[in-house]
Amino acid sequence: MRFNERGPDALIDGKAPRPEPLLSDEQRLALLRIVEAGPIPASHGLVRWRLIDLAKWVWDEFGVSISKQTLSRELRDAGYRKLSARPRHHAQDDDAIPAFKKPTPPNWHRSARHSHAARP
Repeated sequence: MRFNERGPDALIDGKAPRPEPLLSDEQRLALLRIVEAGPIPASHGLVRWRLIDLAKWVWDEFGVSISKQTLSRELRDAGYRKLSARPRHHAQDDDAIPAFKKPTPPNWHRSARHSHAARP
């Protein structure tokens, strides 16, 4: 269409238009407020937000279907980062962990050859 309107020069430096954002500014602010407040276990049934839970909340609240990837991009643009807990084996014995930890190295000290007692 640009070619038909302005000729071949219109194709050289033209950029594709950006798609319309899925969330409006008011919806984006509401999303950030709910992320900051955290889930209420009694009403949301969660103890922490996951992207899939936030996508469901956006659908329930605004009727907007948003993918996890798009929601992640929205939160990343707002300054949030995805954090994940370190995985744990289901049969891990908490009492056995100290036995496998490395001991703390001793404090640094001079060797006997450089100490004051070794000097004549």
